Amino acid sequence: MMISTKGRYALRVMIDLAQNGDENFVSLKDVAERQNISMKYLEMIVSMLNKGNMVRSQRGKTGGYKLAKTPSEYTVGEILKLTEGTLAPVMCLEEGAEACERAKDCVTLPLWKELNHIIDKYLDSVTLDDVINKRI
Repeated sequence: MMISTKGRYALRVMIDLAQNGDENFVSLKDVAERQNISMKYLEMIVSMLNKGNMVRSQRGKTGGYKLAKTPSEYTVGEILKLTEGTLAPVMCLEEGAEACERAKDCVTLPLWKELNHIIDKYLDSVTLDDVINKRI
């Protein structure tokens, strides 16, 4: 499993909004400058977060984005799964994947399943608030 820049940047955006938003909307320009992410790439990431109901948007002079919930209500796992699509360590465990013809005889499949379970369990146990407050 390799987390792409899209997933890593999405996490950084969510942290930035948590740290700089309070009750106000944060402009993408400000986020882009603080996080050193291009506006074009940032717009794509925020669009995914918005469609996934993780952020709220507002147009206008005081517009921008803010978290839809409190930082303690988000897990790192849900943010990464939204942006990455899957965190499965091998293709045969990806959601919707066709069963491998070797699955019945694959001696390594239990290993990959357990690794997948451990990854999911850990990332789903860490909240955005945990990351911000360095409790991991």
